[in-house]
Amino acid sequence: MTSDEQDKRVDAVGIGVIGLGRAFMLMLPDFERDPRFNLVAACDIRADARESFSSRYDAAVYSEVEKLAADPSVEAVYIASPHQLHEEHAIAVLNAGKHILIEKPIAVDLASSRAIIEAAARSKGKVIVGPSHSFDPQIEACLRIVKSEEFGSLRMIRTSYYTDFMYRPRRLEELRTEDGGGVLFSQAAHQVDVVRLLAGGRTKQVFAHTGDWDKQRSSEGAYMALLKFENGISANLFYSGYAHFDTDEEFNWMSELGIKKDPAQYGAARKLLKTVDGKAEEILKNRRAFGSVAKSLKASGNEHFGELTLTFDHADIRVTPQALEIYGGDYIRTERVLPVIAGRRNVLNALWALVRENAPAVQDERWGHATLEVCHGILNSGRSGEVQIMREQVPVSGYPKTI
Repeated sequence: MTSDEQDKRVDAVGIGVIGLGRAFMLMLPDFERDPRFNLVAACDIRADARESFSSRYDAAVYSEVEKLAADPSVEAVYIASPHQLHEEHAIAVLNAGKHILIEKPIAVDLASSRAIIEAAARSKGKVIVGPSHSFDPQIEACLRIVKSEEFGSLRMIRTSYYTDFMYRPRRLEELRTEDGGGVLFSQAAHQVDVVRLLAGGRTKQVFAHTGDWDKQRSSEGAYMALLKFENGISANLFYSGYAHFDTDEEFNWMSELGIKKDPAQYGAARKLLKTVDGKAEEILKNRRAFGSVAKSLKASGNEHFGELTLTFDHADIRVTPQALEIYGGDYIRTERVLPVIAGRRNVLNALWALVRENAPAVQDERWGHATLEVCHGILNSGRSGEVQIMREQVPVSGYPKTI
């Protein structure tokens, strides 16, 4: 690091990382290009990953979470470990008084997320749950319009995404629902976060149908859900991870990560899986982790989570990664979404505000718990065929009243 770079990082937040897997690889480019943050420590069960991290960042590495949490150079911890370990790791970090950016979902079960809430209440550390697509700049732009009431009240939300999620390389627990596998915890958490933010936060009822249709990869791979909110807004959520239609085609083959896709690679995930089995699939998964041959691809647009349409009293808005298409009855207006390539900048803005300005994010531990409650509502409604009543929801500050 040059002296100029050191000067820029004088007040940089010292970041410790728990889990150097795929999630960390997706956050890594943003951490590296943002001078407000300095990667100072990491914890991972893989010795080769620890060695690579230590060499690349001249940073401390640990095999035990408690030792990382006790490191005085660590001010905030990015928890990117497997879902089922979130409770244990979050509580250890909060007990050390450190701030947390924890990957969604906050936990697998509601008792675990309640335990994190209780630990946060005792701690000097505060929590952000993310990254999730509720941080995307186009969602931020939509929320400003909702709060302005420029087009009257928001009434309905429709969102859908078709992907190949179920056929990407997976560890065994990623295909076990009880360990947070399937689409309901990794993917529904995104959609639920987005619609809860835009609809005011307080989900009242959930009615859903879920699909578990491939016994070779048996977990919920699809769902349809109807959410009703206390303020009268309704939202319809649809997701399929079964690798047939690809919603990214609707956005000129711009992927969820804002990276252009090659249409000729359609079906690549299924084809690759046919060449491997068992342990070999886990090896493929690990190739996407830190310390492997995997490299970060360059984004050319904003991240997104599929199709999203908002219905107001006086307009419909179709949301794309780069623009809001506003249909006002007698006109169509396009509003560009800036910045054009945001990456996870809004997530890091929230983390900086939390650590340096003592300004909590909307997506705190109670918000993450409320999102998890809705995900369980989708799961339980899909299994029982009954409407699920939500009881632990939280509001969005400054949200207008809707009748």
